[in-house]
Amino acid sequence: MATSGDGEEHSLSNGGLPEAHSKKLTDLPTELLEHILCFPVLGHADISSVSCSCKRLYDVCHGRGKVWEHQYKLRWPRLLKNYRPNESWDWRTEYKTRHVVGLQIRRTVESISKRFFTEVPCVGQVLGDSFAEIESLGAPEHFCEDELISILNSDTRKSLTLKYYAKKILYFLRQQNILRSLKAFLEKPAEQQSALEGAVLVDQYCNPLADVSLQSITAQLVEIADKVKKTLRRTNPSHSSLRADQGNCLVVEDFELQRQVICALNSVLYDQLKYKGNETDYYNPLNSYIHQVLLRQTGIPISLSVLYMTLAQKLGVRLEPVNFPNHFLLRWCQRPMRSEDIYDYVYIDAFGKGKQLTAKECEYLIGHQVTEDYYSCISTTELLLRMVGNLLNIGKRGEGSEKSYQLLRDSLDLYLTINPDNVQYLLLQARLYFHLGIWPEKVLDILQHIQALDPSQHGAVGYLVQHTLEHIQHKKHPGEPEAKLRSTTEHAEVRFSVGLVMKHKRSGYNCVIYGWDPKCTMSHEWITTMRVHQLSNGANQPFYNVLVQDGTCRYAAQENLEPHAEPLEIGHPEVGRYFSEFCGTHYVANEELQARYPEDLAESLRVVSELYQGGARDPAERPAEPQSGGGSAAV
Repeated sequence: MATSGDGEEHSLSNGGLPEAHSKKLTDLPTELLEHILCFPVLGHADISSVSCSCKRLYDVCHGRGKVWEHQYKLRWPRLLKNYRPNESWDWRTEYKTRHVVGLQIRRTVESISKRFFTEVPCVGQVLGDSFAEIESLGAPEHFCEDELISILNSDTRKSLTLKYYAKKILYFLRQQNILRSLKAFLEKPAEQQSALEGAVLVDQYCNPLADVSLQSITAQLVEIADKVKKTLRRTNPSHSSLRADQGNCLVVEDFELQRQVICALNSVLYDQLKYKGNETDYYNPLNSYIHQVLLRQTGIPISLSVLYMTLAQKLGVRLEPVNFPNHFLLRWCQRPMRSEDIYDYVYIDAFGKGKQLTAKECEYLIGHQVTEDYYSCISTTELLLRMVGNLLNIGKRGEGSEKSYQLLRDSLDLYLTINPDNVQYLLLQARLYFHLGIWPEKVLDILQHIQALDPSQHGAVGYLVQHTLEHIQHKKHPGEPEAKLRSTTEHAEVRFSVGLVMKHKRSGYNCVIYGWDPKCTMSHEWITTMRVHQLSNGANQPFYNVLVQDGTCRYAAQENLEPHAEPLEIGHPEVGRYFSEFCGTHYVANEELQARYPEDLAESLRVVSELYQGGARDPAERPAEPQSGGGSAAV
């Protein structure tokens, strides 16, 4: 009861209003109640509680779906593109499904490090069991992807291990989706296979985390085609290409009009937009990716030819791809009907600013004669094999880095999707997986396929089968790694700890320590090659495994390292494998790495407290200055 100013008592309810002058909340119109329940301060737990309070509010929350639709859009705005505006949805069920999927995905990702952690970087690691777990959820693909993106978009310095594995799973899931699209593309009739679409699929597979779509690439080409039309309009306002639409239905028959299109295309592409062949960095894989060619305005013959041919087609001129050795070309027929005579064509070098060549001049381009077969038009499938083959060769040229192995794996996947019975590349794929120590079950499947295709490979297949089975057996009974304790006598000389951000005194690179040995454990050959004997303490000093800012992993001598004066984040792709957080002064090892170096975290905290928070440090603890010597020691 409450008393008014004149002493009269009133019964209060519904937020303190006198009953005579108020209505119950449930008496309000449904639209108003929905509006109230859509206030941003209310979360899904609040809505669930309200809906349980009475039948009226239950009906409001669940009846027309407005309230749960608002909750869904508020929490997962990225997913709205998957819903058509005019279709009705059970938003409560959608919300519940997405919420449950999110919890399942997060649990799976959180468990991965415990199951797959190894101290030695496993280049090209495959988390097959975890991928299978996520696929077995049977959840909508866009729900899984959205949760993984949510993990990746959280605080940049925290949950590094969670993000590391979320990124790997997202990479895999997107690649599987792209492979399905590529297989569907390859099943189309040859005349319906667009070279541009195929090139975009290759691009997407090798860059699954990039925002690449056929729609965005096509839109950029339409813009370039419009510039060409503008140029044509100045020289020939009545040109038939000016009537071409995006449907690519127009075909220009007149050769003079075709010539005007080619001239205008060259003017826009090479003079106005400054596209050019990348002669200085020819073997950069970015030259093969269509979205990067458009972004950087440079590429190699085949990627520039795909763009050139697509633009010409949009303007009504048909050009054909030519699988010329060492230098991909296009051909332009100079006869009303298609001809088998190679001299009835002009050959266009898209890499050479659209230069037009005769058949003989094409031979001068590569410096030797070729048979007439090399001047033939090829199919889109053959074009894609050439494009993927280029990437495969770039991967082979790599120096054993994470990027080169990943490119080799991706290009092999693509090549064998297009041509699944190529024994040479099947054997290369099996050897690659065997070398990396990954996916042994798939290696056996590949080897079985090779044996069926070519029994003469029995020797190579038998060797790999034997050693792969040994690897599978070893995986079933892995040994527990020994913990390294700083406090033991044999580790007394170890000065630095896991998680410290360091600078290499000779090479100047920035890095973070993820492991150490009390003495150099590398082979005699490595010690000789790296000139370890030139160091003042040689191999008889602690050596550290470090992740370097440039993406490499190195093994550095203690005398060459010093704590970084201004610690910074190390942009290495493997940081999340070992560390859960960057604290501004050091990295915090994840549970798995802490189990290997249980005393290092306390040491790292002590060191950063002294170095970066005003504490004095004993000069005797400073790393010894290296002695000068002939040559440069890379350690």
